[in-house]
Amino acid sequence: MKNSPLSDALREKLAALPDKPGCYLMRDRKGTIIYVGKAISLRRRVQSYFRPSTLRDAPPKLRSMIHSVTDLETVTVRNEAEALLMESTLIKQYRPRFNIVLRDDKRYLALRADPRDPVPRLTTCRILRDDRASYFGPFPSAAVVRTVLDFTEKRYGLRKCLPIQPDAETYRHCINDIVRFCSAPCIGRVSAEEYRNRFNEACAFLRGERLAVIEEVRARMQEAAGTHDFEKAAALRDTWIALREMVKQRVRVTVTPDMHAADARAGILDLQRQIGLPATPTLIEGFDISNLFGTHSVASMVAAVDGLPDRRLYRRFRIRTVEGADDPRSMAEVIGRRYARLRDEGRPLPGLILIDGGVTQLRAAREVLAELGVSHVCAVGLAKEMETIVLDDGRPPLLLPRDSDALRVLTRLRDEAHRFAIDYHRRLRNRLIRESALDEIPGIGPARKAALLKRFGSVYRLARASIDDIQTVPGVDRVLAEAIRRAVTPAG
Repeated sequence: MKNSPLSDALREKLAALPDKPGCYLMRDRKGTIIYVGKAISLRRRVQSYFRPSTLRDAPPKLRSMIHSVTDLETVTVRNEAEALLMESTLIKQYRPRFNIVLRDDKRYLALRADPRDPVPRLTTCRILRDDRASYFGPFPSAAVVRTVLDFTEKRYGLRKCLPIQPDAETYRHCINDIVRFCSAPCIGRVSAEEYRNRFNEACAFLRGERLAVIEEVRARMQEAAGTHDFEKAAALRDTWIALREMVKQRVRVTVTPDMHAADARAGILDLQRQIGLPATPTLIEGFDISNLFGTHSVASMVAAVDGLPDRRLYRRFRIRTVEGADDPRSMAEVIGRRYARLRDEGRPLPGLILIDGGVTQLRAAREVLAELGVSHVCAVGLAKEMETIVLDDGRPPLLLPRDSDALRVLTRLRDEAHRFAIDYHRRLRNRLIRESALDEIPGIGPARKAALLKRFGSVYRLARASIDDIQTVPGVDRVLAEAIRRAVTPAG
């Protein structure tokens, strides 16, 4: 990076990049976002742009972008799938001029299965709608999606034909039962009940619940290689890799294993001893802040009773007073809102508060607790790097054994807080996707879109409104109302 056009501040940011998955956001000298990308390793991917070989040999468009970069931001996530979702959302929100691939609102491919169809099948799609169908994906590789679709249809004998209700006439023009192993429900070769069972099994497989099927493909691949049928082995290898990639992105494996009630109880008793709590922390509340570069900043609060998560007590918060990605101030806002309300209503306070983060976030939380007059409630942080328990009371951080029940109680709760926050982001993203359907209608500008959403509250309610109701919005005549209804009505 010796000959690259970098400021000292940008050099420092590049040197400090984490070797973790996430998204990066590049800005020009005006602060405008010009490119958004994702990476398995932020350090390797972003630094690669500024190597002399890239600046010398890259295509002109890429070199132009690199020379325009004066600042960058990054956000780390847990895995590549989360980075994919975040990248797609950011590109559609900011529309950076150098993002060619997704610039025209192209989206990653997913699989759709609608169990309401009389003879259900699998289809590909690029928009995940709130239409009561099941979606699998999206996946970054279209080749993976099509390989998985082809395998699943053949494995479970699913139909590929287009009619909603295939019959004998449909079969006259179809040979899928011969070339694609279709079970041919159209002519009664299998009963409706058996076909429905096949469809349900296919959906379970796509959800990652039939991992043995993938191992069968691997065994067949090894068997073909053992008999020197290398062409068949190569085809099975490609299928196995695609199926494994699908499962890797579909299945979220929790690092912390499930705990039994006895282990959880032992964990909170050990926490009391290790931290020096005045009483056993029967109720623990944990907080996580999550944002997309300062947009849609949210917080999650999860709770554990007797060391085990209790979803009935979970809460979500939209950040109201903080501009930008400022985790300490966001944490202070949420802690203040949560415990001011409990204090004012005279409700029980937790025995321990868990903050996802290090000493900065913890200090912000403790300051607010002191202002509220509830500083007697103990709060600790859980730093991700070494899973250390941060105390901020003069004592050094606690580094407990990885297999200790006390640490497992906290890491499980922290992971729950993160999952809950990501789920909230996904809901917000899906709402934005539904609202974007209005942008595609000629005659709907920002003002009319705002008026429609104000009148009906959401695209979900708009889709259920009558043509006459939609016409009550100023500037919307019957022709436009009909176009709006067609655009927002869920498929299926």
